[in-house]
Formats: sequence, C-alpha cells, structure tokens
Amino acid sequence: MESLLSIEELAEYLDVPVTTIRDWRTDSKGPCAIKVGGRVRFATSDVAAWLSSQRETVPGDGPGWRQPVTG
Repeated sequence: MESLLSIEELAEYLDVPVTTIRDWRTDSKGPCAIKVGGRVRFATSDVAAWLSSQRETVPGDGPGWRQPVTG
C-alpha cells in the first residue's frame, strides 16, 4: 500500500509553509489530494507526478516561471 502524507508532512518535505499548500489547493496548483475521514492526504505517487510536472525543460523556463521578455 502506498504512503500518504499529511498536509504538514508535505509542507515539511517541500520546505514551504502549510499555508502555501492550502493556497495551492484553493488555486488548483498543487498535487492532487485524497480525503480520508475528512482529512486531506497526499499520495506519494501524486506528489512525485506533480513535482515532475514542475521540472523545467530548459534552465529558467519551467511551469510557473517567468518567461523572458523579448523584443
């Protein structure tokens, strides 16, 4: 069975405040979650998939990164 992370554990793993994880959920920006007994949990495979989607393909040019200004 796959490990599940609490919102606090995910925040610690990513080294961001818990409020950032909550904001990401509100804005549909973070990893998908699972509700278990009314509590939010994150499957480690969903976190890994989300992190992979955040990887830049060219240094300085990834999802959510500022695009260079040209012209």
